[in-house]
Amino acid sequence: MDAIENIMSRKSVRSFSDKPIEEEKIEALMKAAMSAPSAMNRQPWEFYIVKSKEKKQAVIDAMPFGKYKSPIIIIPCTKEINGIPLAHDLMYCDLGAATENILLAAHALGLGAVWCAVYPGKEKIKNIKKAIGAPIGVNPYSAIYVGYPSEEDNSKVKDKYKDKNIKVI
Repeated sequence: MDAIENIMSRKSVRSFSDKPIEEEKIEALMKAAMSAPSAMNRQPWEFYIVKSKEKKQAVIDAMPFGKYKSPIIIIPCTKEINGIPLAHDLMYCDLGAATENILLAAHALGLGAVWCAVYPGKEKIKNIKKAIGAPIGVNPYSAIYVGYPSEEDNSKVKDKYKDKNIKVI
């Protein structure tokens, strides 16, 4: 599948089978995440791969929405660099790019995925941080549910293109 086809055919999958994800695929997802562009190449990220039933349930319980059952939940987090918080909000752009890379890589690998925002909700950040046991200086950005789509999955690719949103000047 080429890059454009991958982008245009990706969809949000919310119903997953119980089939475990191969470790090579999880590693590929992490390599894709860390290949994202990063302002000043700071790479202000840390990724939690939630596999245990108890921790996944803690994440699900901490989310006011996005209560999906998947083999893994990936939690991209911002992190301080050398104990110093970044002095700008570009780290959120970096984590958005890493999140999209995970979604596209999952699709390319035959997996389904859906992401749910954690940032900027202060309460969600606090609750997810507690659920995954993140230390001081590490803050959840999103929760990405990943797995093989279930047979019941009925998600559809959406054409979101609108000419009216393009201004040529």
